[in-house]
Amino acid sequence: TAPVVHAPTPTDEPLGIPALLIASFPLDTSRRHPAPGPLTDFLTARAAEAYAELLADWRPVTTGAVDLVPGPLGKGVLDGAIRAAILELLPRVAFLLPAAPSEELTALRPFEAEVVEGAGADTVRVLAEVLPTLLPAGLERRAELRALGVARLPLGDAIDRLAGVERTPEWWGRLYETLAGVDPDRLTGLPVPLAGGRTATGPRHVLLPLADTPADLGRLGLKVAHPDAAHPVLEKLGALPATPRAVLTTPQVRAAVAASLDAEDVWDEDGTGTPGAEELADIVLALVRDAGLEPGDEPWLGALALPDEDGELAPAAELVLPGSDFAAVMRVGEAPLCDAELAERWGEGPLAACGVLAGFALVRAADVVLDPDELEPRESDFPEPDDAGLLDSVDVWCEDVLDRLPESPVPPVATEITAVRDLELVDDDAWPRALALLARPPLRDALTQPLRVLLPDGTTETVRSYTAWWLRGHPVLDGRRPAGLRAAGADPLLEGLYDAADTTGFTDTEVLRALGVRTSAAALLEEPGGAAELLSRLADPDRPVTAAQLHALYTLLADLDPEQVTLPDELRAVVDGEVRVVAAADALVADAPDLLPLAAGLPLLPVAPGRAADLADLLQVGRLAEEIAVDAPAGGEEHPVPDAVRRLLGHTVPAAYVEHEELLVGGAELDWRRTADGTVHAATLEGVAAGLAWSAGQWPRRFEVAALLEDPSRTDELERDRWFD
Repeated sequence: TAPVVHAPTPTDEPLGIPALLIASFPLDTSRRHPAPGPLTDFLTARAAEAYAELLADWRPVTTGAVDLVPGPLGKGVLDGAIRAAILELLPRVAFLLPAAPSEELTALRPFEAEVVEGAGADTVRVLAEVLPTLLPAGLERRAELRALGVARLPLGDAIDRLAGVERTPEWWGRLYETLAGVDPDRLTGLPVPLAGGRTATGPRHVLLPLADTPADLGRLGLKVAHPDAAHPVLEKLGALPATPRAVLTTPQVRAAVAASLDAEDVWDEDGTGTPGAEELADIVLALVRDAGLEPGDEPWLGALALPDEDGELAPAAELVLPGSDFAAVMRVGEAPLCDAELAERWGEGPLAACGVLAGFALVRAADVVLDPDELEPRESDFPEPDDAGLLDSVDVWCEDVLDRLPESPVPPVATEITAVRDLELVDDDAWPRALALLARPPLRDALTQPLRVLLPDGTTETVRSYTAWWLRGHPVLDGRRPAGLRAAGADPLLEGLYDAADTTGFTDTEVLRALGVRTSAAALLEEPGGAAELLSRLADPDRPVTAAQLHALYTLLADLDPEQVTLPDELRAVVDGEVRVVAAADALVADAPDLLPLAAGLPLLPVAPGRAADLADLLQVGRLAEEIAVDAPAGGEEHPVPDAVRRLLGHTVPAAYVEHEELLVGGAELDWRRTADGTVHAATLEGVAAGLAWSAGQWPRRFEVAALLEDPSRTDELERDRWFD
């Protein structure tokens, strides 16, 4: 049938609604179109009512009914009027299929229906179980619904309507399953059923239970999702898996720990009764154990109330673990011990992670202003790991550091302090064991690594660490202060200059050096001020030194930069074979062995021949060769140096020497003398050997030269022996 009005026979009046309309419309004179007038208006209204009744009675109710809703634009005047009348009636006609139809609700009227925007079919289907006015998904863009005035409901608003809705956790789990992939900003108010029967608004700060999550976390005020509602989508929305670490770091647990000394103040959000101190300690220690925390990972745990040896509650950070390394070195009564039964039940790991002292604790602080008046302990419920004010006598150390730095109007800044605290608690007799503990990483760096200080002008200086400073100033080694002691059995060059200390079993030389214990002369001279210290001790007449010792020490000193050495007023020298303290201005560097017979009464500084000039320059003293000026000996007979001697000493040996019957120089009889022009004069075979060896720069070969001069047949024998030099 053509889509036209039948009145009752077909007319030329177009009809766009999906129905056949037969009515006794009055026609105009052409008999092809209805005539306007009251009767036409009446029939138009009746036609609209009939169409509305048709939709209301349509069965089964399906989403296809939307297709029967006419648009507002008609094909003609009558078609437009009928459409307008229908659209005026349909909003109150129940013909739309609900998203979740039931026996009580088979169809919705458009004025009460809602279409959810931004939700999938599964989401709408689940939401419709609590929001019955929802239409199925997929109709959001239908113009017919707009024409009927169907309300549009953003998904976020639909979620907000769920507040206060009581449903089983399984239902919420089904809803969460449908929300995967939805923009999280739309779901901020999504309710989450909790294990204790409550409901949280929004997934943030909600914990998702794991297989081993304790069941009583709700007593700490924690929001733990019901296991049946836990879903991965909640994690994407801000919920956290209830790992031990995540549980520990919640504000509720931190608040409970902070208030654990006063159990009545612990947060009791769910009204089930907060755990007592003992129960709280067990919960926290179990979480710490399962999280695998190390000491210092969560410093605030130091406020956790734990029973001490007398059963009294005390912050964990104020207790010492019985049987631990720290308990073994601590003075009795300096700090209370943790309850023995608690220590046995939980062991060192969890308790130490909560701040119970099992070993020495470190303070690590960055950018510390070195102002003694500001280095005070912070007011806190637990010792903060970056609080330099916790260190014993830290203000005195700071003043000592400032004394060693250039004066400035602005305090310098320590870029990074790493220091051991609680050193003052160690028993005097326990220092051998305590030092062994301090020599192990990570404590070792706090002792051996110097401190870098940033000065106001942007330059940096290096100073002694706090830990080394403190230990140097206390009787921690053999009952004495370590600074200025010598490790017994160490470098013999320092014997007599430093008092020996028993360091048996303590072989870490770097740690000993940090303590101020002298282990070798070379290490001493590497330290700032080491040369001045050595020269000062050499100038102490009460400290015995041998000539051989003095020779080796001056040879080491000669390698130093003169700018690094403060000139001493007195020096240790050899006078006529006796080691004495003399005025530095009188001392001479012994640089000419041929002149020693002329040096009676002169204070000589023994040194390796190659370092004589350097030592004289370093100490600003004269040299023996310059002090004793004698003329070249007269007379004598020149002899060529034997080939065997030349092969022994090499090309630097003179071509000849001058032999004398008697060699008198400066009123003294000499065995040999080497003049300024390099000529060797000698009166004895030993003198020839010494002079040639000295001239060739091979003084230790003088005895071989003498053997060759005395018996040239030994040439091959001595050459063979030199294979093993």
